[in-house]
Amino acid sequence: MQTPVQISFEHLEHSGAIEHRVSEQLEKLEQFCGRLTAARVVVAREQRRHHKGDNYSVRLLLSVPGAEDIAITHNTTDTGRHEDIHVVISDAFAAARRRLQDFVGKRQRREKLDDVDLGRD
Repeated sequence: MQTPVQISFEHLEHSGAIEHRVSEQLEKLEQFCGRLTAARVVVAREQRRHHKGDNYSVRLLLSVPGAEDIAITHNTTDTGRHEDIHVVISDAFAAARRRLQDFVGKRQRREKLDDVDLGRD
């Protein structure tokens, strides 16, 4: 992985397995959009105690040249489900992938339009 990455844990002990899962997901994003210049990932557990599992959130901040930073927050309290942390990570990165696909698609359409405009001159 070439993108500089910062992985933080909030109210959750550092876990090599979670860090590895995040790194795998970032590598997949890099394969899709090799233009990531930085990534910050925060994996957090809600501080409130629950009778049926914990609520987790994953926040992503991805830097892409020529665009605003892409910010994603996936939070299990929004869905009301108590999901496994690995599912929450996968869902957050799936949302990031969709956002990057939109960005790449827009950039490609813009480049095609620029090529057509240059051809008219």
